Amino acid sequence: MPAKVTLGLSGDQHAHLRNFLFPPDGKEAIAILLCGQRDGDRRYRLSVREIHEIPYEYCTKRTTQMVTWSPDYVDDILERAATEKLSVVKIHSHPNGYAKFSETDDESDDRILPMIRGWVEADLPHGSVVMLPGGQMFGRVLRDGAVEQIECISVAGDELHFWYADAEGYEAPSFVASHAQAFDEGTIERLQRLSIGVVGASGTGSPTIEQLVRLGAGEVVMVDDDTTEDRNINRILNSTIQDAKEGRAKVDVIADSVMRMGLGTKVVSINKNLWDPDVVRAIAQCDVLFGCVDSIDGRYLLNAISTFYNIPYFDLGIRLIADPKGENRGRVREVCGTVNYIRPGRSSLMSRGLFTMQGVAAAGLARNDPTAHQRQVKDGYIKGVQGSRPAVISVNMLGSALAVNEFLARLHPYREDANCTHAAVTFSLASMELISDSEEGICSILSSWVGAGDMKPLLREMGLAERRKA
Repeated sequence: MPAKVTLGLSGDQHAHLRNFLFPPDGKEAIAILLCGQRDGDRRYRLSVREIHEIPYEYCTKRTTQMVTWSPDYVDDILERAATEKLSVVKIHSHPNGYAKFSETDDESDDRILPMIRGWVEADLPHGSVVMLPGGQMFGRVLRDGAVEQIECISVAGDELHFWYADAEGYEAPSFVASHAQAFDEGTIERLQRLSIGVVGASGTGSPTIEQLVRLGAGEVVMVDDDTTEDRNINRILNSTIQDAKEGRAKVDVIADSVMRMGLGTKVVSINKNLWDPDVVRAIAQCDVLFGCVDSIDGRYLLNAISTFYNIPYFDLGIRLIADPKGENRGRVREVCGTVNYIRPGRSSLMSRGLFTMQGVAAAGLARNDPTAHQRQVKDGYIKGVQGSRPAVISVNMLGSALAVNEFLARLHPYREDANCTHAAVTFSLASMELISDSEEGICSILSSWVGAGDMKPLLREMGLAERRKA
């Protein structure tokens, strides 16, 4: 059975479309989306890369119930789609709120979608989407000669939106009854349909997975290439000394725990490094990402994947700071952590000052050529190298809970103020503070790659090269 098609937009793309497709005159309007792809085994994800408005005056007819336009206007757009192998999706509005494709839509799609497929001359899905006045969307694609519904259309903005083709007839399982009262059954339904990637299965990753599963997540894709050791038992939930003695993969230990819960969550466990192209391909099919890694280059890559595939990303960082010298040497003077929420197309971990591209390069060198890295550290070319960080399960669980609650606040907005004022949330146990920073600026490094999708080589500008198969 082929993977179901999903479509992902950034929050800014969705807002732009909503503004254009619903002009003051109350008539229908239309635009063309060029989309990157992730042709995966679980999902075929389309990610919006560009929006091309068809000016109102270029439409041959516009009413409150229909819009017609000349395909000649989009010749250059289709040429670009053919050159860059991009999927083409036409999107128009239904100002009257009609939540189905009309007969006029059917006639238009029957004529235009095969024409687009013939023009682009690539084995790609092309589609048609309708936006309703409230911003909701539904759509369909022509793939392999057949028309099928878009399973899910998602928006990664300050709020997270997921609209499904088969939203009717949902019945919440009994184990979610208590938190369904807090977040409503609609939120729980969305959770049970989501594929959530969690990279890092130890300190903050383990409690994050635990919470997501017990909240009713439909699928969790967990990634970690490490095995269980004695020193990990104090922070991997449900792990045992026997697991450490056997050197079991961390993801396998957690996967067994999830299966024992029997709550229906599907688990995809990947015992590989994040920088393996197969891992990138797997998590790029997810709806939401959580980064539970310490490495600079790992966090950078997750930020890039979020951008390329229009996926919301929650980055977790925990810090225990001790006096480095003197009579109080080793005494902890700060216990803190930060959850950064990353919206594709807005600020990044780099533009927020968490690390520099020089730091990313140094981390990459340490991963790929440890000898050369140590030589540059010794020669003074690389500064600020951190050793193994202390880990305390109580602090990790606090940071993890904060991240999951930030996710829920965007899935089911409940705060008194806007979510954009909580782009980064820091807790300090030393000063007993919770500090929020607003979303500001746009990342100059990643902004041009929003919705780019798969490239050859994969994420070609991100330092990730394809590995030859044996």
